[in-house]
Amino acid sequence: MPHARQHAQTQTAQRRRHVAQEAARLMAEGGINDYSQAKRKAASRLGMLDEASLPANREIEQALREYQRLFASPDHAGLLRSRRAAALQAMAFFADFSPRLAGPVLDGTADGQSSVQLHLHSDDEDAISRFLEDHHIPADPRTRRIRLDQARQADVTVWQLVADGVNFDLLVLPRQALRQAPLSAIDARPMARASASQLEALLAADAPIG
Repeated sequence: MPHARQHAQTQTAQRRRHVAQEAARLMAEGGINDYSQAKRKAASRLGMLDEASLPANREIEQALREYQRLFASPDHAGLLRSRRAAALQAMAFFADFSPRLAGPVLDGTADGQSSVQLHLHSDDEDAISRFLEDHHIPADPRTRRIRLDQARQADVTVWQLVADGVNFDLLVLPRQALRQAPLSAIDARPMARASASQLEALLAADAPIG
């Protein structure tokens, strides 16, 4: 019985790994940015739809990093650096809103379709809108549900815009979110984020943080 149980656990771990690897491939090659969508599509393609075979988002992220390490194009490092430089320039522009960089551009998993994700902080819900309008910057508002902490969720505004060919997602958060970042959809822990000074140091060191 113990041997049979161990064999079953090994098979389950292998199925989770296969689904995670296929989900990572879909994200890297197919332009899918949502972990849940990539997971469902990968599981369907592989015919592994039982709950035990579905990997956690953290497993998919690890598989994505490994995929990019093995198969990333030679210009991936340059693309990532250019995205981070664009983020730093934008953070200087939005300095009044205590910007923080989050997401793939920070953690190093960004590709050519990844947006620069900035968290802007203000207790005035219309401040970002007025700022964009005053500077004649066209942007489209969207609503996104995030988890502020383990007990609270909120629908927040995300301004989407393009500057110098780079897509930006500007997430508008209350000032109190400076002290505690929203929870990551990957592992339900506070998101890794970087201030402008941290990003500047990251660019100088040319290495990922978070």
